[in-house]
Amino acid sequence: MNPNPTPALSSTATTTAAAAAAAAPAPAPPPPTTTTTTTTTTTNTHPPLRYVRYDGAREDEYVPAMRQLISKDLSEPYSIYVYRYFLYQWGDLCFMAMDDSQQQRMVGVVVSKLEPHRGGPLRGYIAMLAVKEEYRGRGIATKLARMAIDAMIERDADEIVLETEITNTAAIKLYERLGFLRSKRLHRYYLNGNSAYRLVLYLKEGVGSMRTTLDPYGAAEMTGALAAPEPALLHENGSGGGW
Repeated sequence: MNPNPTPALSSTATTTAAAAAAAAPAPAPPPPTTTTTTTTTTTNTHPPLRYVRYDGAREDEYVPAMRQLISKDLSEPYSIYVYRYFLYQWGDLCFMAMDDSQQQRMVGVVVSKLEPHRGGPLRGYIAMLAVKEEYRGRGIATKLARMAIDAMIERDADEIVLETEITNTAAIKLYERLGFLRSKRLHRYYLNGNSAYRLVLYLKEGVGSMRTTLDPYGAAEMTGALAAPEPALLHENGSGGGW
């Protein structure tokens, strides 16, 4: 006989304990695992550029910088007189991209002219276009070309033409995006032996069918106080994104 018997639980006590257990709050679930995601935002650190029109009063500053920039991508060698031919008569059709944070501030330039073509349409001509190599891919050439085109439109141009090497797909794509069409292929156009496409942008309806006057036995027509051969278009090499 057990001297210390365990007392038996009554049915009432058992019911009360069960009820208390049921009424007790359930244990809180463990907190969810939190994953922290860090997003790194890349900020474009390119300094803003300033676009300006050529000012003849600052020729001693602008022209040397222009020649240094253009000579790196030159298809043909030009003397100072070629630059003066364009800038003295059509300086208002020359635009420059400037980076004021650099010692050599000029990073892009476009040089153009506008005159009647053989007694026919008022023809604009984009003669030189260059952008410093490390600044390519930022749309600077496109911006400069648009500025020149807009300036010629304001002066009532009928059409705009230019030449570029047939292997320069970047330049061709750029101008075709601006509405230029391939007019003709010029075999061995450049002094280096490369051929070119002549591209034309018609600004007015019916310009392409306008008749011009030309004496096939006479010298080529020369207009203005100065005259020079039209230089080949300067351009950037590389992919289409380089413009």
